[in-house]
Amino acid sequence: MEYSPPPLFKQGPSALARLVFFVLLAIALLISDARFKTLEIVRGVLGAGLYPLQRAALVPRDMFVGAADLAVTSATLRSENDKLRTKDLQLSQQANTAAGLAAENAHLRALLQLSQRSTTESLPAEIQYDTRDPFTQKVVIGRGAQQGIQNGSPVVNEDGVIGQVTRVFPLQAEVTLLTDKDQAVPVQIVRTGLRSVIYGTPKGDTLDLRFVPISADIQTGDELVTSGLDGVYPPGLPVAKVVRVDKQADTAFARVICLPVAPVRGARQLLVLHYVNNVPPRPAEEPDAATAAKDAKAKKGAKSADGKAAADKSPAKAGEKAAAEKPVTAKPTEKAPAKPPAAEKKPAAEKKPAADKNAKPPAKPGAQP
Repeated sequence: MEYSPPPLFKQGPSALARLVFFVLLAIALLISDARFKTLEIVRGVLGAGLYPLQRAALVPRDMFVGAADLAVTSATLRSENDKLRTKDLQLSQQANTAAGLAAENAHLRALLQLSQRSTTESLPAEIQYDTRDPFTQKVVIGRGAQQGIQNGSPVVNEDGVIGQVTRVFPLQAEVTLLTDKDQAVPVQIVRTGLRSVIYGTPKGDTLDLRFVPISADIQTGDELVTSGLDGVYPPGLPVAKVVRVDKQADTAFARVICLPVAPVRGARQLLVLHYVNNVPPRPAEEPDAATAAKDAKAKKGAKSADGKAAADKSPAKAGEKAAAEKPVTAKPTEKAPAKPPAAEKKPAAEKKPAADKNAKPPAKPGAQP
């Protein structure tokens, strides 16, 4: 038995034909909109017409999210407000203490007639980009020689030391970060005053405090600040905090691992310091302590050698001097036999006349002439 609607209710094409038609129409609309943007206006009109309906449908969700955000924001603001009040109180106390210490310092300097040793000027700067070398820890800031940036100037933020200016261009400058393996900063421990030098590491995430003897008093949690002995960094700037101390019996120095106090890689706004040290430089002719000690030792050795040589030569010189001062006397010789008195000198009458070869011998007595 055939179950088909009566002829009165049969209208239009079949369902399959309509499906094929609408599929082809959708594909055509997609292609035309993707290629020729033909439905932009239609889409804009439909979006503007449906926007009130969308907002009305999202009202319950917005009310729920807004209430939750309001509660969380209120709690967060209260906690932050309490923290800021506590920090404000601490900073006010520190400011009062610093003001009193500054006044006392000025009074003592005036009393002792001491001049201010250092002056520090700052210039704000912003990091523009990192350098292309992946093996170095360097950034480029948007200040250069025309803005007063100088080579070697320290770079800090509100937390502590960030690095140092190592290259200056007319409008830009290159900053070597504190964690770079070639960067070194003279520091001292706040608790004990022990001075040393802190270096970056090849990984660029920690710092290495070198040349610390095993017997040194250093603990985990000690704070390190700049010592100011190099004349580049002002004294007292926060640098790092000790996180691990390894002491081995077979080594002369301890291995001290530190973490920087300031967010070296997370900082965006920086301060470039222009530190002027008013301490007069050491005279050029004055040698350092090591050279002076070496020269003194050499002079002492030369003096002792000269004294020894003089002592060796002194007996000979004394003998020569005594010989020169002593009168020369003839040594006694053997006595010669005394000459007879007759042999001393004959009188002139007794001298025989000189014989004349031509004279004839005298005639004998009794002989005839």
